[in-house]
Amino acid sequence: MTRHHPRIVDLSETQPNRRRGGDLRAVLTPTSVGSTSGFMGLAVMAPGESIAEHYHPYSEEFVYVVSGSLEVDLDGEPHPLRTDQGLLVPLNVRHRFRNVGATEARMVFHLGPLAPRPELGHVDTEEAPNPEASGWAERPPEHTGAVS
Repeated sequence: MTRHHPRIVDLSETQPNRRRGGDLRAVLTPTSVGSTSGFMGLAVMAPGESIAEHYHPYSEEFVYVVSGSLEVDLDGEPHPLRTDQGLLVPLNVRHRFRNVGATEARMVFHLGPLAPRPELGHVDTEEAPNPEASGWAERPPEHTGAVS
């Protein structure tokens, strides 16, 4: 059995993923730290920016707003989401995040458990705003199932 050791990962060590909108950074993942039960990251959105609607068939998504004012659509119904608020997005619930404020928004996300295969973790339900950004078209990240 492989034993993984604690590892600190700095945000600067991560690559931006802009395919679904915003700047998504997978920080603690099976690849970066050997996690086996889920992964965690940070979403940064400029004013007016959004993360395209999607859902996760295998994972719950835990979200915590560090800064800014967001609106999240859950199965098409809008809900405000503000600084210092958390949200649980259950399995199979379609969700889309929008920065509705005048400043940058930052949101920490965690998904767990992991899908049986990375490509099964995330299902897009609307066209991605920027599919060629960050090399996504050439190589899907190992943490597919990501946010948001």
